[in-house]
Amino acid sequence: MSATYTNEKEELNIKILLEAIYSKWGYDFRGYSSASMKRRLFYFVRQKDNPSIEDLPYYITRDKELFARFIDEITTNVTEMFRDPGFYASLRERVINPLYSYPHLKIWHAGCATGEEAYSMNILLDEEGLRQRAMIYATDINRVVLEKAKKGIYPAQCLREYSENYINAGGKKSLSSYYCEAYDHFIMTQSIMDNIVFTEHDLATDYVFGEMQIVMCRNVLIYFNRALQNKVFKLFHECLDLGGFLCLGTKETLDFYEGRDDFREIDDEYKIYQLVK
Repeated sequence: MSATYTNEKEELNIKILLEAIYSKWGYDFRGYSSASMKRRLFYFVRQKDNPSIEDLPYYITRDKELFARFIDEITTNVTEMFRDPGFYASLRERVINPLYSYPHLKIWHAGCATGEEAYSMNILLDEEGLRQRAMIYATDINRVVLEKAKKGIYPAQCLREYSENYINAGGKKSLSSYYCEAYDHFIMTQSIMDNIVFTEHDLATDYVFGEMQIVMCRNVLIYFNRALQNKVFKLFHECLDLGGFLCLGTKETLDFYEGRDDFREIDDEYKIYQLVK
């Protein structure tokens, strides 16, 4: 069997699977990067007791538990508190000051995974005197990680790294001010959890929340193809308040978006943009 035939068959099997998932469950992975999807998908089918790629469409549309495992494997859930500390330092320096003019703040963290970065943002807002007027909407496609995020419980072995990140991000207290330790885990304090709403949202199919002052979507769009990236950028564009800020990952850019001229670049390194028209 030729390599060309094998690749064509693989592509067809993947297309059939993604169409079946969209038709049955409403999750749209058809605009995800082909290379990334293929790599994650074939890793999934190699796991013990999982169906072959040819059989997967049949089983995944009939077995809710199998589909939940599929979502957990296919989606990217890598995160940490104050990930890329320089980004949070840049927020303090370049974004916070204009926010004081708003009586109420709405922030959308799209692709929040297990929630560490949403809590990081809330800690920053707390230290800048803005937490009590802010509401953070943290969303993800993966229900399993959202349940973890809602609990705000994380392994204590991460504390050293998270504390270093916090310090390098310009933290004004001690990170321990925002959590309690219990056995081999730490739990975010209630005050840092109260104004965060964790909810399910699919960037490929769902709509906007309303006027936001900040939209954060970091290290998610790199897994989308160009067409889906532009669709998501339009979604963010529509929900941002004039003067609001869009925060992307360091390897992501607005440069190819048709509405790019409506944004001003605030930080080239950390990809922070402001909607100016």
